[in-house]
Amino acid sequence: MGRVLAVLLTAGVVIVAATGPASAHNVLTGSSPSDGARLRTAPAQVTLTFNQPVRHGYDTIAVTGPGGGRYDAGRTTVADRTVRVRMRPPGPAGAYEIGYRILSADGHPVTGRLRFTLTTAGPGKPAPALGTTTRGGGTWMWIAGGTVLVLLGVVVLLRRARRVRP
Repeated sequence: MGRVLAVLLTAGVVIVAATGPASAHNVLTGSSPSDGARLRTAPAQVTLTFNQPVRHGYDTIAVTGPGGGRYDAGRTTVADRTVRVRMRPPGPAGAYEIGYRILSADGHPVTGRLRFTLTTAGPGKPAPALGTTTRGGGTWMWIAGGTVLVLLGVVVLLRRARRVRP
């Protein structure tokens, strides 16, 4: 019994000693505009800085204004620990929210929200809402395509049913 305890104790010490310190996940260390800022004019871009590198291709920054309209423009760009997105021209005065999702170099997702207030309205309009089309007919094409597939499935099932009957 003493040997078993000695082996278990030794194994436990080896396991604890072999594991290094836990690696911390990526953390937002700064932003422009800063969280809670009150601005007379909207920024030309949103910049987020993290304490570790950010993976390219897994990064999103969305800026929503009063009424839920989107004011981010273009693709998000990554440079080591910094993530940026351009802004559309400023819209109405009021509360704006910056939502972000990035992937740390260690593979862990990091999400968060910041807020700023625009105190002076601008002439800008939000981007079209996701899921809407700027050229009419996009949604109707999907509906028509789905309907055709369903009808083809019904025809195939009816033909098979006729063959099965004696």
